[in-house]
Amino acid sequence: MRVIAKWILGLVILALAPAAAAQRPLIADSFRLGEGGGVLCQVQSRGRDPAIASIFDRAWSIVCRDAARPVGKLYALRGDSAEASARLAQIRATEASCSTQSNEQVQDLGTATTNQCVLNAASVGYKVLSVRRGNILWVAEGLSAYDSALKLGLRTVIADKIVPGKVDVATSSVDDPVAFARVQAGSLDPEQALAEGYRRNNSGNYAEAAEFFDTLQQQIGGNTASRDKAGEYLINQALQKSNLGQFSEADAMFANAAKMPVLDRIQIRLRRNFEALHLINQQRYDSALVRLDQPVAPIERVRQMPGSAIEIGAQVAAEINNGLPIGQRLGATESSALTAEERAIFLDAQAVQLRGTLLRLKGQPVQARGLFERAMTDVLAVRDGRVLSVIRLRSQILAEMGLALEDEGDNGGAEARMRDSVALLETRYPQSVAVNGARARLAALLARTGKTDAAMAEYQIVTRSLSQSQSYTAGLGNVLSPYLSLLAKGMDTNPANAADMFLASQILVPPGIADTQAVLARELSEGSSEGSRLFRQARSLERDIERSRIELATLAMAPTQNSDIVQAQDFLKRDIETLSLEQSTTQAKLADFPQFRAVSARTISLDDLKASLKPNEAFFKLTVAGPNVFAVYVDQAGVKAYQVPLSAAELSTAVDVLRETISSTNGDATTTYAFDVMQSRKLYSALLGPVSDRVTAAKHIIFNPDGAMLRLPLNLLIADQAGVDAYARRLKQAGADEFNFTGIEWLGRGRAISTTVSARAFQDARKLPASTATKQYLGLGQNALLSPEARASLTRPKLESNGIDCAWPDVVWGQPISAKELRLAESIIGRGASTVLSVGNFTDTAITSRTDLADYRIIHFATHGFVTGPRPECPARPSLLTSWGGEGSDGFLTFKEIFDLRLNADLIILSACDTAGSASVSATREAGVTSGGGNALDGLVRAFIGAGGRSILASHWPVPDDYNATEKLIIGLFQAKAGTSIGDALAQAQLGLMDNPQTSHPYYWSAFALIGDGSQSLISSRP
Repeated sequence: MRVIAKWILGLVILALAPAAAAQRPLIADSFRLGEGGGVLCQVQSRGRDPAIASIFDRAWSIVCRDAARPVGKLYALRGDSAEASARLAQIRATEASCSTQSNEQVQDLGTATTNQCVLNAASVGYKVLSVRRGNILWVAEGLSAYDSALKLGLRTVIADKIVPGKVDVATSSVDDPVAFARVQAGSLDPEQALAEGYRRNNSGNYAEAAEFFDTLQQQIGGNTASRDKAGEYLINQALQKSNLGQFSEADAMFANAAKMPVLDRIQIRLRRNFEALHLINQQRYDSALVRLDQPVAPIERVRQMPGSAIEIGAQVAAEINNGLPIGQRLGATESSALTAEERAIFLDAQAVQLRGTLLRLKGQPVQARGLFERAMTDVLAVRDGRVLSVIRLRSQILAEMGLALEDEGDNGGAEARMRDSVALLETRYPQSVAVNGARARLAALLARTGKTDAAMAEYQIVTRSLSQSQSYTAGLGNVLSPYLSLLAKGMDTNPANAADMFLASQILVPPGIADTQAVLARELSEGSSEGSRLFRQARSLERDIERSRIELATLAMAPTQNSDIVQAQDFLKRDIETLSLEQSTTQAKLADFPQFRAVSARTISLDDLKASLKPNEAFFKLTVAGPNVFAVYVDQAGVKAYQVPLSAAELSTAVDVLRETISSTNGDATTTYAFDVMQSRKLYSALLGPVSDRVTAAKHIIFNPDGAMLRLPLNLLIADQAGVDAYARRLKQAGADEFNFTGIEWLGRGRAISTTVSARAFQDARKLPASTATKQYLGLGQNALLSPEARASLTRPKLESNGIDCAWPDVVWGQPISAKELRLAESIIGRGASTVLSVGNFTDTAITSRTDLADYRIIHFATHGFVTGPRPECPARPSLLTSWGGEGSDGFLTFKEIFDLRLNADLIILSACDTAGSASVSATREAGVTSGGGNALDGLVRAFIGAGGRSILASHWPVPDDYNATEKLIIGLFQAKAGTSIGDALAQAQLGLMDNPQTSHPYYWSAFALIGDGSQSLISSRP
């Protein structure tokens, strides 16, 4: 029976063909390295290795859990040492340059010959150790940082037994940490990366898929052979962006792909289908039909002779090799690669399915169902329906059949097709986002057809599965919305529904947040820190669990459950249990690292949240799911969960109305109108009316916003009607000042309001100890005007992977924000405990190269913030404007650079233009909002959280200079008594502005949102 790929004791064991047999058997072809803890590593047989010259030679790889590629190699080579060494040196020369030899003492081995080398592709140390025993030359070589693994591996294979020892990564000796991290993270072969991208798309992880295709684009470089695939990579990346709702970026990518000539008929079909899908995502149904109508040339059938070779293509079946051996044995997958004709059949069947979907959406279910049946017939005609790579397509066709049958009034048939769709996906992608999406669609159908209990049961499976998998779950809002409505309706008779609503609300990750998390996750995975090592380990475990589940599901499909199959299933079940336990342990360790907390999609229970709240505190969470809005309010008195009596669209309109009366930009001018107090009061009643009595009693409200409320601070809602009525009466008097809002009972009056990006983020922030930094304040701002040299450097085109010029014009550096408020804060806190860097000292390179950032408790930026790209088709990567820092500088502190900073700050202040405010649709997606306008809450803020900031104070609109409002706010903030919490200090500073008729408009006092734990002290002590 075949040995199934597995993890044992936390170490990978792969079923590899063994190298030629040695004269005597060694301990194993694969074995654990060491028994003393440390980095988990495994030795694996290398099979056919170019260094092996005879049947008596052996070769192994050293694979460690924290690295995605082997970190070293071991050899046992018989015969003449000089000849064997020369053979290895010739092979090694293709990847490393080595110096002269020296000697080194190795435990148990005595003197070993050592070569210090450097990898040619990066400035990373590479080491070679060799010893002679009898007629065998024993060699260990690999990354120098894994010196302990090389020596332990060499001692183990020579001793022919497991040698106790610990493997450590000596990162302190690495000359270039960035280069080492990239080597450590590894780079997949393009075909493997393409397969992984398709696999993630098929399992529903669109943000991760986009990252794979973006990586492939970046790897093309000057490689002509790779450039031939550029069109395929680009349209795949474009489709993932479209799936995430980033339509402007997707448009630009598809347009650039269209400029690339393509003659391959498979690629032509792929472009047709992907562009049609992009149009369907935008609800441009007529345009999608036109695109599908464009003719494509037929594929000429090539007759294959028995046993003949077939060239492997990656287009549609790239991911078929995952689980291939088991599938072959069971007859459930391709026995050879798909032919061009077969791939064309699948792509044309998908086009037929897409046409059927469009007809269904246009109200023609009968005609649509006919097309679905035709598409399914075409797919199943290829290899008797045993092609695993198109299971997702088959599942989609079944789901579409179900929806068409529902439209025809056949609810029983619709349910049957939906259940078939779920069952089919479970055979290939068990417990994946795709399976849960299909199950949620089934549940939505059951809810629509009156089968409430059955719908609730399916929904609960979905929410629990997604919560356990900690996946970035984008795009499920529409199908989960009926579930939340059912929970809200049954809340009075079943209070436990509140916990279910709270859990479901946490797994609904908007597309922009999923995209941001995927980008930062890739950044984290390439790091060299302990957190990065654990993160790579967690991702590796996640992939192993997924593959084991796929193999288990495939085994369950076997028509005959013989003893071998049953034994293999039992083994995989135990394997999955072991892997899951290790993954949980790794995730628990990762919780200590702020970078992981910034990218984590973990959930918490309602009981855990309540336990984190202090007396007189409340947690208020909004969730936008499809067209509806839901709320969960938690305090020490209990929980109240309900559906908000506003649709998502109505909420967005209400927020827009209020934003327009606060700060609207006409050209270069910012205009403020009389604040719409009636709209503010109505919005308060809609959002918080059911819990108004508990709200007024709270002293600190933690707000977890969603949808349109991401771009409006909660503190400007009006908690009492009396002040609104008094304002209306005042306006009737002659000479009344419509900008005088004194006497209004704002929600933020005398009450601390803080914001969090998620319930888990709040709990994590609450658990963190206060900063141990020894200095109080670092102020950064007032960028320098551009010199001619800087202007020439910064205005050169900066092409993204989609070929779009995303350079900012030089005018953005022409209006620096004054460092006045920084100097003011410095004078209040005390110059001995403060530092201010401005103009020439305020550069991106100066900031990223500082080693003392963790010495400051408060870091204050006063500069322009950018939450969009220069044009809609550019990626929205929020950043802060800085001075130009010379070669290697781009004049911006990007959110990736921020993420990599090492901070230990209780508070980050972003007193910048619009760092959490209005943005284009593109930036909206970045921030996690699914429609119209948005903010950078999930860009800059998440990056600073990952860097080590406990709380962030960010502005929703450009902070005002008139009436010295911002100066007064800063003075009020920093003059708070030592030990005053950040939330209370901000509320007290705002109170003074509220009570002044000149600054009582929310424009002057409401802009700043405090994200994080507002209960931390602002100033720990004063000199």
